[in-house]
Amino acid sequence: MKIEPYIAQLLYRYQCVTVPGLGAFLTETQSAQWHGAAQTFFPPKKVISFNAYLKNNDGLLANHIAQTEKIPYEVAVNGIEHAVHEWKMRLQDVGTIALRNIGELRYTSDKNVVFTPQEQVNYLTEAFGLSPVISPAVQREVLVHLDAVAPETAAEEIPVIPLGTEKTSAPWLKYAAIFVFGAGLLGSGGYFGNQYYEKQVQEATLAVQQKVQSQVQQKIANATFLLDNPIETLPAVSLTVQQEKLPYHVVAGAFRLEANADRVLYELKKLGFPARKIGPNKHGLYPVLYGSYARYSDARNQMETVQKSHNPEAWVLIEEL
Repeated sequence: MKIEPYIAQLLYRYQCVTVPGLGAFLTETQSAQWHGAAQTFFPPKKVISFNAYLKNNDGLLANHIAQTEKIPYEVAVNGIEHAVHEWKMRLQDVGTIALRNIGELRYTSDKNVVFTPQEQVNYLTEAFGLSPVISPAVQREVLVHLDAVAPETAAEEIPVIPLGTEKTSAPWLKYAAIFVFGAGLLGSGGYFGNQYYEKQVQEATLAVQQKVQSQVQQKIANATFLLDNPIETLPAVSLTVQQEKLPYHVVAGAFRLEANADRVLYELKKLGFPARKIGPNKHGLYPVLYGSYARYSDARNQMETVQKSHNPEAWVLIEEL
């Protein structure tokens, strides 16, 4: 009698199937596994092991054979004994036997029985129909902070040029200082004279800022840049701009993929920022703004607040959109 099929049938339903006189096959549920080397997900399964010390007849296998074959219980017990005797003789003569859909038994040099399970059969009924799934590695776009790009990479990807270290910031400071000095000289020239000159200072300062901005954009590979304390050496000057003009913008970042820009825009709006997306600019980047402001001081204050609470890489863009 070939008893392997009956053992396999019981392994689907029970955790322990004892073969009297030989040992017991034990099962343990293993959760789904990920094999990184093979890039494959394996479904949950029952792992089979063998214990050669559990040899007593518990009646499970003999009763299952008797009911399936419709034979007396004693005949089933005799059939099991005969099959086990043949297995032991083969182990002594050959050293190994293969049990179909179960595994392989073999003798070691010290006559101990070692079991190697069959991996192709899954005895976990809950995983019926599930097969291994090969999943290629996912290529993800990494969002890199603009000031964290290496110099050799920045030339090709998204360069960041702090204006505080560039020579182009010198004309700004020089002309702005001249305007402030001139404003001081007109302090005694009357109310209307002061108002007129303040307006001239505002317009001329904005023009100088835009000119510097244009020069920087011609030298870099895209239209994104970082302002680090551009006018710390100047006295406090209130630059009043018309309400409809908002040339100062606090920028969260500029993205080559519009989907990344949309995701950041959505997150900023959820946090309550009056955020918006502009572009694409002439370099194909999509800037995302925390907000736009009429005065530089307001943009500067908002940038510092954002840097402390949300994004230390926020910066100010000066451009009439």
